[in-house]
Amino acid sequence: METNLTSNKSLLAWLDEKIELLKPSNIVWIDGSAEQIAALKAEAVETGEMIKLNDELLPDCYLHRTAENDVARVEDRTLICTKNEKDAGPTNHWMDPEKCYKMLYDIAAGSYEGRTMYIIPYSMGPVGSPFSKIGIEITDSIYVVLNMNIMTRVGKAVLDCLGDSDDWVRGMHCKCNVDPENRWICQFPEDNTIISVNSAYGGNVLLGKKCFALRIASYLGKNEGWQAEHMLILGLEKPNGETKYICAAFPSACGKTNLAMLIPPEGYQKKGYKVWCVGDDISWIRKGPDGRLYAINPENGFFGVAPGTNEKSNPNALKSTMKGTIFTNVCHNLDNNTVWWEGLDKNPPTNAIDWKGNPWNGAESDEKGAHPNSRFTAPAVNCPCISSEFENPQGVPISAIVFGGRRAKLTPLVYQSKDWNHGVFVGSIMGSETTAAATGAVGVVRRDPMAMLPFCGYNMGDYWKHWIEIGETLDPEKAPKIFNVNWFRKDDEGNFLWPGFGDNLRVLDWIIDRCDGKVDAQETAIGYLPYAKDINLEGLDMTEADLDKILDVDKNAWEEELKGVDELYAKFGDTLPEELAKELAEVKADLEK
Repeated sequence: METNLTSNKSLLAWLDEKIELLKPSNIVWIDGSAEQIAALKAEAVETGEMIKLNDELLPDCYLHRTAENDVARVEDRTLICTKNEKDAGPTNHWMDPEKCYKMLYDIAAGSYEGRTMYIIPYSMGPVGSPFSKIGIEITDSIYVVLNMNIMTRVGKAVLDCLGDSDDWVRGMHCKCNVDPENRWICQFPEDNTIISVNSAYGGNVLLGKKCFALRIASYLGKNEGWQAEHMLILGLEKPNGETKYICAAFPSACGKTNLAMLIPPEGYQKKGYKVWCVGDDISWIRKGPDGRLYAINPENGFFGVAPGTNEKSNPNALKSTMKGTIFTNVCHNLDNNTVWWEGLDKNPPTNAIDWKGNPWNGAESDEKGAHPNSRFTAPAVNCPCISSEFENPQGVPISAIVFGGRRAKLTPLVYQSKDWNHGVFVGSIMGSETTAAATGAVGVVRRDPMAMLPFCGYNMGDYWKHWIEIGETLDPEKAPKIFNVNWFRKDDEGNFLWPGFGDNLRVLDWIIDRCDGKVDAQETAIGYLPYAKDINLEGLDMTEADLDKILDVDKNAWEEELKGVDELYAKFGDTLPEELAKELAEVKADLEK
C-alpha cells in the first residue's frame, strides 16, 4: 500500500494483507485534522448513521442507534487466543489462535466490498509519553472513527511517533451483518492483535478501550514490568494545596465514575478541599525514576453509561456531555432535538423517538426510552474537574490503591491491608452482591478480582503473581498503601448506613491521612480499621456509635466468606501464587484467635 503519511514497513505490509482479505471499495487514512473529522460527521448525518442534535443546546453533539441485538459487551463471545489454553486461564474463554484466525477471516472475507476502509492510527496515552502505546484500527464504520477520535489521540502525529517501529497493536473491525451468531471479539496477546466481527456497539468495536487498554495491555505489562488496571485515578487536594493521587477499582454498579468526579460536601468545599479527575476507568501504572508508582489514564474521553446520570448523581459527568459528545441508544426528544434517558430528570419527553427508533411518549409508555446500557462518548477536556495533570506524560504519583465492592453486611466501610501482599489478597477476593438489576438471584456474591475478571488478557493466577512481583521491586516506604471500601452496608431493614456520593470524600480523607502517617488504626483479622473519631462526621446526621456499626468485623460472617475464597482459588490450581494461599491461611488463623 502507498501513502505519504508513513513508510512503516510492518504497518504497510499488514494493511496490504487486510485489503486483500476485506476488499474495500474505498480507503481513507484518518489524519486527525479538524477538517477531516467535520467532513466525516457531515457524511454520517447525510447517510443517517448519526443525527445532529440541537447546536445551541448541545453544540457538536450527535445521536447514534445500534442494532437492537447489539447493545453491550458479549463476554461469552470474547476470546483470549493463546497457543496454550493454560495461559488464558480458567476465567477467560479460549480458542486456539490458528483455529480462531481461520474462523474470523472466513467471516470477514470480502466484508468491506461496497464499503470504506478507515485506517485509524491512535495513541493510548499522550503521544510520545514513555507510558503510551500505539495502535492501528481498521474499520468500516464512521461511528467507530468518530468515537475513537474522542476516546484516544488520533492522527498523523501518532504515525510520526511510531516511525519504523514494529511495536504497535493490530486491530481489525468488521461490522459485517451484525449477526449475533457470528459475533466475536478476539484478543491474540502473543501477536499484539485484536479482531472484532459482527458488532457495531462501542465496547466491542472501539478497540482502544477494553480490548487494547486492558486485555492486550495487561499482557504487555506482565512482560514489560508495568500494570494495566481497571481503575479510576483521582487527585485529592487538601486545604494546604497539596494533592495526593488515588487509583481505585470497582466492579460495575459501585459508583466508579461518581467517585472519579466527586464533588466534596459543602463543609469540605468551604475548607478548600477539591477532587480532580485524571481518569474514570483505566490506569496504566509503572515505576518512576524515584522508585514510586506513577499512573496515566491511557484514554482521552469518557465512555459512560447514560441512565442514572443526572445533576444530583454526577453533575460533572453530565456537564462533560454538553458539547462534542456522541450519544448511543438514548431517547431522542423531538420537541427540542436533544436527548433524554431514564434518571436524567422527572420530565420524560412526550414527543420522542426511543432507542429502537420507534415513536415514544414518556408520559404513557411502559417501555424505556433509552436502553439501560445506553452511552455517551464525551471528551475528557469537557469535565469541569479534569486534572491539570491529565496530559502529563510522566503520569501522577500514586499514594493509595483502593478496591471496593457492594456488600450489604460483610465488609466494613474502609480497612487498610497489612502490607502489599495482603493488599493483593484483598484485591483478589473482591466481589459484589448481585442487585435486582442483574439477572439471577439477588444477594449472590459475584467475584471480580481487582474488577479485572472480564478484562485480564492472560491467566489471572499469573496476573496476581505479577502484582506480587511488582511489590517486590518497591521500597515499602514508597509503595502505595492498599485499602478496601464498601459504601453499601445496610441495616436489618435494608437501609444504607452510609450516605455515599460526595460524603465518600470523608473516607478518602482518612485514607490519605493514613498514607501520611497522621492517624492511627486498630488491627483486626482482616486488616487495619479506622477509629470512629478519625473520620470527620461534621454535617452528617450520624454519631461515632453509628459509624462503629459500619466498621465492625463479624468473625462468623468472614469465616463463611473465606469458604467462597477457597472455591475461587481452587480454580487456579498450580497457577495460584503461594503468597496468596499464605495470606488466606493467615487471615483464617487470625479469625480463630
